Amino acid sequence: MPSNDLSLFTPIQLRGVTARNRLWISPMCMYSVYAEDGIPTDWHLAHYGSRAVGGAGLIIVEATAVEPRGRISPQDLGLWDDAQVPAFARLARFMADNGAVPAVQLGHAGRKAGVPGAIGPSALAFSANYATPQTMSQGDIDQVIVAFQAAARRASEAGFQAVELHSAHGYLLHQFLSPLSNQRDDGYGGPFDGRVRLLLEVVRAVRTEWPAELPLFVRISATDWAEGGWDVEQSVELARRLRAEGVDLVDVSSGGLTLAQQIRPEPGYQVPFAQRIRQEASIATGAVGLISEAEQADAIVRAGQADSVLIARQSLRDPYWPLRAARELGIELEAPTQYRRGW
Repeated sequence: MPSNDLSLFTPIQLRGVTARNRLWISPMCMYSVYAEDGIPTDWHLAHYGSRAVGGAGLIIVEATAVEPRGRISPQDLGLWDDAQVPAFARLARFMADNGAVPAVQLGHAGRKAGVPGAIGPSALAFSANYATPQTMSQGDIDQVIVAFQAAARRASEAGFQAVELHSAHGYLLHQFLSPLSNQRDDGYGGPFDGRVRLLLEVVRAVRTEWPAELPLFVRISATDWAEGGWDVEQSVELARRLRAEGVDLVDVSSGGLTLAQQIRPEPGYQVPFAQRIRQEASIATGAVGLISEAEQADAIVRAGQADSVLIARQSLRDPYWPLRAARELGIELEAPTQYRRGW
């Protein structure tokens, strides 16, 4: 693991990929009305391109569905078809050309899908506003695993240099992890080993298609913030198993599985989860959650609480915040040639 004397703007290497700094952009669903059939548009190029120009070290493209019924909304991006690859390649190329590592988050909404055909580990609706999902058969499970595997191949063909599997915020892979949403009595439910089985099988399948020299991330919700749900102790053990399967970094968020969650957000409230997983599972972590000040983000890395800091809302407010944060910290982060007079 990296030593604690590193800073927010120290480069980080994961496998054969080096990010110029540790200030990254979280995947944020845009639900763009311009997107059709899961294909990114000029709007997405401007959105992600501006954040690459703005100095981010790595940018994770929003949740990208691995099959049509896995979309959170009809406007979600997708990599379920080879015809979608060229538009993603344009995004990845532009981000890389402007210094940011291009990454993409692959996901499946499961029972939280905003399109017909919702599926899940059990026939339990997320809320009264959502359809009751169809309990997944073994055939459904096999199909989802293959869908993640094929999407990873397409991500590689598009030129992405990192892939993140979405197993957080109450979406399908998280639904299998939590006993609140997984009430199966077969090998994919019940005790811990059964509930983590699908995620581990997805990781193994993805690793067969995703190049060995490129890093693989998994985003998890460290806790459901609800009695009887998934918790940080289980997250630590899961992270150990993910490391053994070839995962390089755990992107640590929380919540999203149930409306019964009890959360009191405050600046950096999820950072302790990233710190504990990093220390106890010996795996690199990313910290997220109400991180909006340069000194705050820098302190997280310097204290060894996480290996990277991912921002979301702050990036929406200011795509060039990494450049500004570097200036606040007294670091000379080179702006693009076209912008240097303004910096």
